[in-house]
Amino acid sequence: MTERILVVRLDSDGDVLASGPAIRAAAAGRDGDPADVKILCGPSGRQAAGLLPGIRQVIEWPCPWIMAEPPQVSSADVGALVERLATERFDAALLLTSFHQSPLPTALVLRLAGVREIAAISPDYPGSLLDHRLRPGVDMDDDQPEPLRALEVASRAGFGLPPGDKGDLRVTPPPDVRATTGEGPYVVMHPGASAPARAWSPLRCANAVTALHQDGHRVLVTGSSSERELTSYVAGTDGVDLGGRTTYPILAGVLARADALVVGNTGPAHLAASVGTPVVALFAPVVPARRWAPFGVPVRLLGNQDAACAGSRATRCPIHGHPCLNSILPRDVVAAVNSLVRKH
Repeated sequence: MTERILVVRLDSDGDVLASGPAIRAAAAGRDGDPADVKILCGPSGRQAAGLLPGIRQVIEWPCPWIMAEPPQVSSADVGALVERLATERFDAALLLTSFHQSPLPTALVLRLAGVREIAAISPDYPGSLLDHRLRPGVDMDDDQPEPLRALEVASRAGFGLPPGDKGDLRVTPPPDVRATTGEGPYVVMHPGASAPARAWSPLRCANAVTALHQDGHRVLVTGSSSERELTSYVAGTDGVDLGGRTTYPILAGVLARADALVVGNTGPAHLAASVGTPVVALFAPVVPARRWAPFGVPVRLLGNQDAACAGSRATRCPIHGHPCLNSILPRDVVAAVNSLVRKH
């Protein structure tokens, strides 16, 4: 009988993409029998979830104890989710969280929905909420790349990657985007970030586009529809402004054809890794790079990882002048790109 498995990852696109290897392990099933996998994700992870191999259906829910801008907790809302999940009769759930998130409130919801077997990482005593508990620093190394951390949860529940799967990040094959990118090689600059503390200044981004252009690179500048003013400024006359012109699948295609991506610690860094594109990571150390740098592709990490903000999880830089990133110069980006890219 085919097992019905729920994978839970309730935060953002990058987090969901990092869960891809664990999802493929779940889809491979236990004892050689493929499983029927669905994912429960938040609104900010929905578009990434839609691109992951191994998922049959996406269930979206805005979680009040995970989202950065959370809704109020509502008994009606939580009750509706319990009823929705109960109809699925899941055999097991992989409850995936970052190191600073507790899985226990979500585990309670899953237990109320009748999920029979739940696996998660938890430093706190779970009582009867978890069947498979990994204790950070005891049962596992918690200071490891996020995709490997998620795979440990899958493994504890008895799921392993299928033969030939090396555990890299993947998405379904992206569409042909040459109508958007044009022919010929290019580098992508993505100046936006999910939190201001993780973004290089617009002026530095614009200067880097000019420096890359002068060094012989064609530069495409990407961003969401809400970032059009930013992408227009950064592209200037030396780059191609694609702000607001790329759906998530199109962005995956743009990144797949790119020689390299220049980006902060934000979702497109992990999307680039998912399509095998090298990354120049402008990485603010508010979260550890060893956990959250792009996984499985060549990476050049820029930024002072020993800055005073290291490990603070700050969303806005607490130090005047944003020195951890603004110490990076455009010439540093050009050198990093050239170390990854064979000039055409």
